[in-house]
Amino acid sequence: MHDPAPSTHQAADRRPIASRQTRSAQRVADWLIAHEVAPNAISLASIAFAALGLLCLLGTAPVGGWLARVLFLITALAAQARLLANLFDGMVAVGSGQASPLGEIYNDVPDRVADVLLLVGAGFGLGGSPLLGCSAALLALFVAYLRVLGNSLGVRDLFIGPMAKPQRMATLTAACAYLALAPAAWPFALAAEGFGALSLALALILVGSIVTSVRRLQRIAADLRTRRR
Repeated sequence: MHDPAPSTHQAADRRPIASRQTRSAQRVADWLIAHEVAPNAISLASIAFAALGLLCLLGTAPVGGWLARVLFLITALAAQARLLANLFDGMVAVGSGQASPLGEIYNDVPDRVADVLLLVGAGFGLGGSPLLGCSAALLALFVAYLRVLGNSLGVRDLFIGPMAKPQRMATLTAACAYLALAPAAWPFALAAEGFGALSLALALILVGSIVTSVRRLQRIAADLRTRRR
């Protein structure tokens, strides 16, 4: 086990992730620390994974067929790799004693870029809707903004869903996996015209993000009212 170097910086807010406590995650984090992989580089890697997903999604519409299935599978893996980068950047920063105020920027900004790349890409993928993709990306940014707003007002742990970042990526991953593996004639699969699995996933993300926004606003308002009493 790597002994963390001392650090005086405390992260403003860390998403509670159960997998962070698993032995396998700790081993990977220890390996990254031992090989002196910078946590900020891991954060930026999430953008690279999202960009790969974007390119794959854009390629699904013109190619179709088995090649589209391969691209959807790569996108599903890229979306999960993006989440793993989000997991390990914080673990490495804390474990190596490199947590810093600058790291907060690297921790948050790549998340927003990755969300936009993947969600907009889904809108232009096979069976997607550009309007739904752009709308889902905007709502994802607004959901994240509300957490930052809450933090600035002293309201912590605003990770409530039902459509926070992990749920958005899970929904997109499920849609891509379905398109990669399901028979083309199944509902919303490759042979679906117009409204396919990507459109369905984006619609779920959009509605879920609206509900999440309302819940977070209510949490912020309730906390502020409590302080006034």
